[in-house]
Amino acid sequence: MKVLMINGSPKVNGNTYTALHEMEQVFAGEGVETEILHVGNQDIRGCIACGTCAEKGRCVFNDIVNETAAKFEACDGLVIGSPVYYASANATLVAFLTRLFYSTHFDKTMKVGASVVAARRGGLSATFDELNKFFTICGMPVASGQYWNSVHGRTPGDAEQDKEGLQSMRTLARNMTFLMKSIELGRKEYGLPEKEPVERTNFVR
Repeated sequence: MKVLMINGSPKVNGNTYTALHEMEQVFAGEGVETEILHVGNQDIRGCIACGTCAEKGRCVFNDIVNETAAKFEACDGLVIGSPVYYASANATLVAFLTRLFYSTHFDKTMKVGASVVAARRGGLSATFDELNKFFTICGMPVASGQYWNSVHGRTPGDAEQDKEGLQSMRTLARNMTFLMKSIELGRKEYGLPEKEPVERTNFVR
């Protein structure tokens, strides 16, 4: 089992990293391999809807998005972490995720997704919901913990004092591990769910 963890904070060792690292330790104890990829401080432009990825199978902008694509395909689970800015995720992270999900055409069904968010005080639930939508649009089950997956803290290191938040991260990691292993057993025993051809209705005649 392998989990790819995306740190969407500009700060390498900020409160978002604290949450991801708490999960990472649990994954290690469960025998799950992890990799934390730090994207929040990189120069990542947004999607320009050029359609090149449909022809070439990769984004026209050859940056960390294309570098991450193979890691995304190989992993069993994806954890996305972000700080909260104006009740939303870091814009750099959103640009990264939009291009990553849109330009990769492999089947993401039954890869397990989880999002974690960090904020001084508010906007956590809105950001949590925003990130989860990347999973649910492509058939990825969303792992849950004991509460909405969040930690509180203003300056780097503050989240280490959020005992409930850190416990939520540990619970999330255990639940995610169980879900990934259960899906793998189900895949071997029953296979993946049948897929129908997609019906697209754009409400334009």
